[in-house]
Amino acid sequence: REGLAALRSAALRLVPSPVARTTPRRLLIAPQDLCTSDPTVASDIYAGYFVFEGRGLSTGGRSPFSFPPPSPAWGEAFYGFGWLRHLRAADTALARANAKALVGDFLAKRRGHHRIARHTPVVARRLLSFLSHSPLLLDGADHELYQRFVRGVGAGVRDLERDLRGGGRPLWRLIAVVALCQASLCCEGLEGRLRRATRLLAEELERQILADGGHASRNPHAMIDLLLDLLPLRQSYASRGFDPPEALLRAIDRMLPMLRLFRHGDGALAHFNGMGVTAVDRLATILAYDEGRGQPMRHAPRSGYERLEAGRTVLIADVGRAPPTRQSGAAHAGCLSFELSSGLQRIVINCGAPRPPAEEALGAARSTAAHSTAVVADQSSARFLSGQGSWPDRLVAAWLMRRLGAVMIRGPEAVAAERPDASSLTARHDGYRERFGVIHERRWRLAPDGARLDGEDLLSRDGTQSEDVAVTIRFHLMPGVRANRMQGGQGVMLVLPNREAWRFETNLLDLRVEESVFFASPNGMRRTDQIVLGATLARSMPLHWSFERLPEQGPNAQVKRSGDQAELL
Repeated sequence: REGLAALRSAALRLVPSPVARTTPRRLLIAPQDLCTSDPTVASDIYAGYFVFEGRGLSTGGRSPFSFPPPSPAWGEAFYGFGWLRHLRAADTALARANAKALVGDFLAKRRGHHRIARHTPVVARRLLSFLSHSPLLLDGADHELYQRFVRGVGAGVRDLERDLRGGGRPLWRLIAVVALCQASLCCEGLEGRLRRATRLLAEELERQILADGGHASRNPHAMIDLLLDLLPLRQSYASRGFDPPEALLRAIDRMLPMLRLFRHGDGALAHFNGMGVTAVDRLATILAYDEGRGQPMRHAPRSGYERLEAGRTVLIADVGRAPPTRQSGAAHAGCLSFELSSGLQRIVINCGAPRPPAEEALGAARSTAAHSTAVVADQSSARFLSGQGSWPDRLVAAWLMRRLGAVMIRGPEAVAAERPDASSLTARHDGYRERFGVIHERRWRLAPDGARLDGEDLLSRDGTQSEDVAVTIRFHLMPGVRANRMQGGQGVMLVLPNREAWRFETNLLDLRVEESVFFASPNGMRRTDQIVLGATLARSMPLHWSFERLPEQGPNAQVKRSGDQAELL
């Protein structure tokens, strides 16, 4: 079904637009760019050194547009022109001249650029960047550059309109519509497009922003990116004297408190379904627009997330179904996983999404084993589109992946969550039922003072299969948390970077501390530890575990370690 929809969308893109020749006459306003800028980057760009997404390119005096991108992520950042903000922040004659020269170089040979430059989200990002930084580019510009610039804006508008007629990935559609709305508001001569663009914006927001404020992809990172675009768009409507569509106002009002649900005490967001490194500066800028400045949401049933909070302890859990197929390109197989933090210290985490998204690391990061939850028979609770199988299957999969990405093709469907009271949560999913006849149920109870978390994993058999299966329960730990086995073997002592100590205990005999990897570190992947529980499931059985914060022992408290034993002195 998805393949036929993609084929139909590709055919529709060939139909010419009835307003394809419209070109803006001049710019009226420039939308605000909410992203943080760094004027020191302007010096690197002037020297011909372009560093994006962990990769660098040194041009040696040649045009940067004559080089192939070092990586797809680098190409998206480069051709999106978000780096203009750094040149604008430098606020020097040299930076302004450099910006004009680079944009002029791009516009002069627009059709000869790398294919990444023509991707829908890249075109949309470039259009937004050109509009936001038009004062930098057009102040003092000669007539030739000005005309080339407005023609480039018009061409970007037509490209996005063509892409929208062809369907495409939902999040790409929403970004494209936002860019069209901004162009229609900022440019004289595009007013005729505003009504249609506003209608499309309302339709996409109603489809993609859920009633509790989450995005349909269930990806917290998508919410950050969208709000960085939607907040300036709201202001552009006001600047032109137009009423923003109600769908835009509702979406912003819902999304801002939803973001707080994912937020730990240190300001970072929990790592679910594509969330990687938190840009804390951008998040702080977004939340400054939250006029309510209220408590975080604790119950988001449409998005499939829950939050328990007591004292200074926070637990955030994924208790939702797999997102719709077309929205699942970044989704992870982490149903019933959770993260735990105490004050500014994160304790239990998921491994997060790597950035830039190296293919091999991304596959591992999306697996159930990279999440703090139960794994049955070393298999993930969801399956993703891949290039495996017979050659016809591989051919079809490759074509679909170009259109939709590595989407989730099967995941938990019967997922239920209950909140008996404010301090407890019960959830279950059927992601392992078809293959192994196993239903996974997890229960959390947080003490009123936040000093203890009791958990239970109940793995029940539905009677369709009788073979014993191996079950592994993983608790990935934040880098910097020291984990050591305790005397007796049924517990692990955890010491946080601030010297706060927690004790992990379980009723299982197979308890290990193993190496893990944290993909979502700002400086690349980092080694860390994980607590691993093992069991063989022959019938329905409950597996109990707990985390307990130990009383503070004063400023001279020390942790004594000997071999695989640890105790707090």
